[in-house]
Amino acid sequence: MRRFLPQTLPVWVLLIVIAGLLVSQVTTLFLVARDRAASSDVVDYYRLNDRAFAVVQLLYEATPQARSAMASGLSSSEYALNISDRPVVTSPIAQDDQLAELEDILVGRLSRFGITEARVRRDPVVPPSRSARHTPDESDIGEVEKDLLALTAGFAQGDKLTASIQFADGQWLNFAEPMIPPGPVLSPASLPLYAIVAGLVVAMSVWSLRRLTAPYRMMESAVKRIGEDLKSPPLAEAGSREIRAAAHAVNTMQARLRAYVEDREQLAAALAHDLRTPITRMRLRLELLRNSSVRSALAADLADVEAIASSVVDFATFEISEESAERIDFLSLVESVADAYSEVTFDEAGVHARELVCLARPVALKRCVTNLVQNAVTYGQRARLSLRHGDDRIVLVIEDEGPGIPQAKLDAVFSPFVRLESSRSRETGGLGLGLTIARNIARAAGGDILLANRPGGGLETQLSLPLAG
Repeated sequence: MRRFLPQTLPVWVLLIVIAGLLVSQVTTLFLVARDRAASSDVVDYYRLNDRAFAVVQLLYEATPQARSAMASGLSSSEYALNISDRPVVTSPIAQDDQLAELEDILVGRLSRFGITEARVRRDPVVPPSRSARHTPDESDIGEVEKDLLALTAGFAQGDKLTASIQFADGQWLNFAEPMIPPGPVLSPASLPLYAIVAGLVVAMSVWSLRRLTAPYRMMESAVKRIGEDLKSPPLAEAGSREIRAAAHAVNTMQARLRAYVEDREQLAAALAHDLRTPITRMRLRLELLRNSSVRSALAADLADVEAIASSVVDFATFEISEESAERIDFLSLVESVADAYSEVTFDEAGVHARELVCLARPVALKRCVTNLVQNAVTYGQRARLSLRHGDDRIVLVIEDEGPGIPQAKLDAVFSPFVRLESSRSRETGGLGLGLTIARNIARAAGGDILLANRPGGGLETQLSLPLAG
């Protein structure tokens, strides 16, 4: 069930806005329809009251015979009216409180004309037969006549109020009053307007949400970029107050992290550099000793300490260097590195220099490629290089003939000072910083390094870099 739910805050907020809009619209339409029906009933009661007063005022002084004749003259198919000895509304009990109150109003208003009782009943519509229906040709009538015909059809299809009013002499005046049919709340003419308004509300909601969530998206992309390259340019502190505050907070965090890392790197470089002086003195004093197994062991230990110090200095100075990025002919760079190793073959068929231009720090990128090639030659005896490119990336593939790396440790070898004891001991390789430096350089240029074991044996290293625009 959770997989069908939205996974982002803007989508949740948008769904809440749309749901609230639908609920409010449906509620509003319901209230409007109810109020229109109530208002229509009040108008119908007023029309019945007004017509009863006019007809009673006209008939009350006439004789019973004259009343019947006058009633026949006033009657029509839509407004039936007659005089009889019996009421059409037979029940003296009203259908509801409103009709009961209307009966009291009629008696009170018409009492001066000798009216003693009034009964009102609401009758449901009786749909006319198909043969009785007449639809005029709308092409020959105007807009006003169309509206009148539509209203007449509505009266014919709506309920009616039937009233029976008793005169003082016992005769009953019976007549029917068609009720005004309440128009639909939604009509084909109003639906486009509702759709336009709803679309505008949704569009404004989407725009507002994008504006409101812009700081979060900016912080997400900025933190991801800082994680890949701590020396990336700071964010522009522009826009609304919230966006400026978020950008300033990210820039402050980046500056502090950068200062913290640089301080530690400079400290490591300084310590490693300072170790060289006592190491040199120890080596000079060691030369004064006679040849012995102890002297050879101490010389080997000093060589290891010196190699560690040199590697730490190289690692630290790389991280704090300020080399500028340039457009680089990657094909020529790989050729120059491959020419330095007799164990390396470079397959450059099908690629051209102008197709393989990237944007990176030249010295750092050459060191990255050199470390990868050196790693392949040291642990795989021989290496084969090839280049390919897609729409936006360059890929350098390095294949060696070594034992490969256990699958569980393919990512761990990128950590500083990590070595695989089975085949990458200090006697046969470095100190575990080559791949670390290489991947840091690649990621700083917007690329990455991936390792994979070849099915036929050996390790495949892929260095991917974005093509320069």
